[in-house]
Amino acid sequence: MLRKIFGKKSEALTGAPAVRRLKTYSAQSGYVYQYCYGGHRPWRRGRDSGIEFVFEISADRKSYRPASVCVSDEALRAWESGHGRTLHANETYAVAKMALFQAFDERAPGQMDEPILVRTTDVEAILSTLDLD
Repeated sequence: MLRKIFGKKSEALTGAPAVRRLKTYSAQSGYVYQYCYGGHRPWRRGRDSGIEFVFEISADRKSYRPASVCVSDEALRAWESGHGRTLHANETYAVAKMALFQAFDERAPGQMDEPILVRTTDVEAILSTLDLD
């Protein structure tokens, strides 16, 4: 009963670096974002599942908030079957980070609260841009 009211608690983040590095990205939208990687965890929403990568972001260098990039298992499997190999963890992270940059380019800071969902066509486009086969 209480779980229905308060919702399911998220799993703890793993994979964060021991020392977080604050980085800057100048978006095509004109905003300059600061971000750092906070870690990842399994992600599930309805029938979708995958990996949620969490970044701490700021557009004003004062206040930081989490931004989630959810990479679909289905999208990863589709790319892997089409290219005949398994993606390494660092390549999956690269997909998430490039999707974050794309969201910085396309969204205003107020829209960054919505999760960034990475689908099959996104994975294909990102890895093609990175020249990964």
